[in-house]
Amino acid sequence: MDTERSTSNLCSLQSHILAEETHHPGASGDFSWIVSAISLAGKAIAHQVRRARLEGVLGDQGATNVQGESQQRMDVIANEILMRCLGTRASIAVLASEEDDQPTILRRGVDGGKYCVLFDPLDGSSTLDTNGAVGTIFTILRNDPQIESAEGTVCQPGRRQVAAGYILYGPSTAFVITTGTGVDLFELDPFIGSFLLVKRGLRIPKARKVYSVNEAYTASFPCGYQSYLAWAHTNGYSSRYIGSLCADAHRILLNGGVFLYPPTITHPEGKLRLLYEANPMAMIFEQAGGKAISGSTPTMDINPRKLHQRVPLVLGSSDEVDAVLSHLAKDGSAH
Repeated sequence: MDTERSTSNLCSLQSHILAEETHHPGASGDFSWIVSAISLAGKAIAHQVRRARLEGVLGDQGATNVQGESQQRMDVIANEILMRCLGTRASIAVLASEEDDQPTILRRGVDGGKYCVLFDPLDGSSTLDTNGAVGTIFTILRNDPQIESAEGTVCQPGRRQVAAGYILYGPSTAFVITTGTGVDLFELDPFIGSFLLVKRGLRIPKARKVYSVNEAYTASFPCGYQSYLAWAHTNGYSSRYIGSLCADAHRILLNGGVFLYPPTITHPEGKLRLLYEANPMAMIFEQAGGKAISGSTPTMDINPRKLHQRVPLVLGSSDEVDAVLSHLAKDGSAH
């Protein structure tokens, strides 16, 4: 019997977060209530994802979101679930979603609003029609009561994240979270309805010859990325690409490798959103011993200008990210 795994599985996500709070004198329990709400939303979304075809909620909603992207029906459902689960938590000041134009102010700092929660409700939702893995990405920030606007208070560099994580809906439902002291992996046991700890202190392998990128757009990538891919082709690298950031990142986090989402001619600033996609993933990968860069800058060092700001992203094993960065620097593509 795997004693470590057997013992770990006795720890639920809620118990784990409560235990973490004991290391922070003065903790009020507000943070654990937020994580509990996110886990509840994850369970509800997992159920909806499993039944999406049976319920007839696959495909386009018939509208576009603020990003100018076609909304999937499940995007809207997942967004509503998260808003409802988080909206009742008394310590949340602001909620911000990929699907909404502006952040939602729940309460001011003087009324107890300590935190801001930002999220992509259903990353990779367009793959649901073909039973692809999808996920929810989230980040938790402290609210600055001195900043009047909701957008202003959420536009914080990634280094200020209190916690970040994602929920991956696949053959099992995985919950990955960091609070700045390592990365922990939980999986949902549907029989007892709880996320159970299966791996504490995840560490990404330092190197692995695997890259993940949509190579169909190679001709549109800056020269440095093209140079890296040509180098990878001649050095025995394998290519794995799912098309969902959560799914691709999860595989790399566990097995090693590198994920690339370069800028293109049509998206010169990149396509992934800094605040609620790139920053949470960057925090997770750095806490697991990996790296995350946008151009030549560590992703979490970027000063955000607006809620839906886009950036390029390279993340993964430290040696593999360095290999990409060396090609970007050589060809002048890192900026």
